[in-house]
Amino acid sequence: MRQDATSDRPTFRVARLWADAASDAAEVSHLIDRTYDYASARELRWHLAERFARPPATVTVDRI
Repeated sequence: MRQDATSDRPTFRVARLWADAASDAAEVSHLIDRTYDYASARELRWHLAERFARPPATVTVDRI
């Protein structure tokens, strides 16, 4: 966790991102800006939904 410079909220960055479809997983880290400081998993979910043109309810985020 990092501390946001403009507020006192903790933030985090995505180190690696994997898309998991059925039994096939693929690393897709190159498709997002990994220097962005996310304030919550919800924000990350919405960002990924927008990036992949999917409804937010269909995107899940798991920390591994």
